[in-house]
Amino acid sequence: MKIVIVGAGSVGRSIAREVADENRTVVFIDQDEPQADLTDGVWVQGDAAELDTLAQAGVSDADVVVAATGDDKVNLVVSLLSKTEFGVPRTVARVNHPRNEWMFDDMWGVDVAVSTPRLMTAMVEEAVSVGRIVTLFSFAKTATNMVGVTVPETSPLVGRTVASISWPAGAVLVGIIRGGRPMAPQPRDGLESRDQLLFLSEGGASTDDLQSLVVPEALEHVTATLPVVPEDQVD
Repeated sequence: MKIVIVGAGSVGRSIAREVADENRTVVFIDQDEPQADLTDGVWVQGDAAELDTLAQAGVSDADVVVAATGDDKVNLVVSLLSKTEFGVPRTVARVNHPRNEWMFDDMWGVDVAVSTPRLMTAMVEEAVSVGRIVTLFSFAKTATNMVGVTVPETSPLVGRTVASISWPAGAVLVGIIRGGRPMAPQPRDGLESRDQLLFLSEGGASTDDLQSLVVPEALEHVTATLPVVPEDQVD
């Protein structure tokens, strides 16, 4: 597998360290001269927004192009050229400014957009919010989000088993974090206060329904919509 990383700053080099192995070739494109601490990967010096530079780096043979510069314009141009001129199967682009997120889609050749400010905001919200649904990640080209919620002590879900709860349509419980440790949800697992629940959620409706299950103010609604599954029907 060949991975081309545009932008050899701290972000680009960190990505390279994470993905590098004996079965992967990493190529950097950067306007500066090669970094002294670069031990792995090929370095191409030049403007990645130019076709000649991308061709020199062999982008036509790349499996993935990562546009990781600090300039959103460059990241968009690199993604578009990689797709339209070189037919790269997969592009990943860094979003530096949240106001530009709307442009990072398939119209600009972006398969996956990674917004550092949005991710940091989501992490802060998740850390300080109890009982509130927080969107952690959005999957490109789909209506599916990864969302999380910390169960408050007064939630009607406390003490309920996973199997006894009728989760909203379009929401799938995929993980529980308890005491800092991840758990794969099992039907007989009982929920505890301060559990962090992770869901794959489709669209806003299922997220709203999840919110109504967790918050104490929705107790009356929850009682009406959470039928208890008999233990003998639990797998």
